[in-house]
Amino acid sequence: MSTTSIWTALRNPTFRTLWLASVASGCCVSAHDMAATWVMNTLSPSTLMLSLLSSAASLPFFALTFPAGALADTVDRKKLLIVMHGWLALSAAGLAVFGSLRLLTPLLLLIGVFLLGVGFACNGPIWGSVIPDVVSKEELPSAVTLGGVQMNISGIIGPAIGGLLLPLVGANVIFALNGAAFLVVLMAIARWRKGHIRFRASTESMLESFVGTLRYVRYTRGVQVVLVRALLFSLLISVIPALLPAVGLKALHLTSAHLGILFTSMAVGALLGAIFVVPRAREKFTPNQVTILASLLLIVVYISMAAVRQLETFIVVAALAGLGWTLAGSELWVVAQQAMPGWTRGRLNAAQIMVSQGGIALGGLAWGSLAAFTGFEYTLLLATLLVCYNLAITGPLSLDFIKSLDVEPATPPPLPALAETPDLDDGPIAIVAEITVNQEDRNRFLELARDLRLIYLRNGASSVRLYENLTERSIFRLEAVVMTWREHQLLYRRFTKPEREILDHLLRLHTGTEAPTYHYALITKQILVQK
Repeated sequence: MSTTSIWTALRNPTFRTLWLASVASGCCVSAHDMAATWVMNTLSPSTLMLSLLSSAASLPFFALTFPAGALADTVDRKKLLIVMHGWLALSAAGLAVFGSLRLLTPLLLLIGVFLLGVGFACNGPIWGSVIPDVVSKEELPSAVTLGGVQMNISGIIGPAIGGLLLPLVGANVIFALNGAAFLVVLMAIARWRKGHIRFRASTESMLESFVGTLRYVRYTRGVQVVLVRALLFSLLISVIPALLPAVGLKALHLTSAHLGILFTSMAVGALLGAIFVVPRAREKFTPNQVTILASLLLIVVYISMAAVRQLETFIVVAALAGLGWTLAGSELWVVAQQAMPGWTRGRLNAAQIMVSQGGIALGGLAWGSLAAFTGFEYTLLLATLLVCYNLAITGPLSLDFIKSLDVEPATPPPLPALAETPDLDDGPIAIVAEITVNQEDRNRFLELARDLRLIYLRNGASSVRLYENLTERSIFRLEAVVMTWREHQLLYRRFTKPEREILDHLLRLHTGTEAPTYHYALITKQILVQK
């Protein structure tokens, strides 16, 4: 089995167990989604209410994924997964109870979908952070793709089951089965035995974690590119969950069985894309070119959604929609995982999920409102034009930077020998190095110093300055300030191998018989206060 095969990660027994449990649960989730859509259609004639289902499911991701991501980097991820699947089970059971008591209204249905979204929002970054702990680096692309395959398999089987069960047992039984399936995943997680202890910045508060994430994004162009592309993609792809079922139910007047076929068809397209298209596309094209192909496919899909009103052809359009979604979505996620260092993966995963799902929530509201006022055709035409505009920015915001990126952690340098070690909360701490550079190395030194400034800032420094001695222009003083001694201890542990190489290269430019002079200073405000 080659390392490019999507099935590679299934050789890992732990991942295989979790994945199979997720497939079973995902089938029930897909049946639940289809049943909820059908119930909303029976409770309300509004196109907007149908579109709001996708917004209600996505909105919690915008508010809650970052706290969940911060927790994923600070506490036991396994326990968090168990708690979140318990929440999901209770939320699904609640919808079943209200439906059985005939108390379900459009508002209560939206609240139930929102509560399930809360569970998924908290679970998402934790699950995304656990996968790299379960699989090897070589298995990671396969594991990410299999995550999409799991959703696609579930999307095929789930709506088909839902379409069969809905007229027989009703939506309430489907909601209850979904709750039971979450308990199955909970038990699989409880049986997982973690194989190693990972580094955790467990002393960071939520505010420090949030600030640290903003800091890392601010000073890391690769992560900025990934987040911007994820937001734009989500705003555009939100047309599918917001309008595809609405067009089917309102324009084609689908039955519950046909609605299940529509959901299944989209999942079939996504699954076939993940199995046959994605691996071949990754072999022949760069990551950026793969997303361009997906955008071209979305143009075809949106034009077809506006024009096609024949059931069999519309089902094919749904399959193409699933293919385009998988093609771009899986590539964006793989690039993101490869661009994130381990120490901040949970928080950056949360940031990406927050941006992506926030885009889907906002897009669902926008597309649903626009369709309610102008009709499906004009709304889909606008979406097509925006996809064309999105193609224009794929050059300046290319994802191909990932081919030369390495985020493997470096071996940290030894801590300095001090007469008295500061307390963890003591600070600010200034790290000062005096470096003498030959004239012919000056430009290279300044270039490395600029790169090193960004490295220090994204890994925890609050400021970085470079001073040039006016008496002897070959002498420079590099000063980095961290807010606490704790941050100083974490700073170099966060360096990746390429970042450490930049630091080492800069220091090798130092001339002189001895190593560069280092000073560690505690910036104490009290000594500046006049008594």
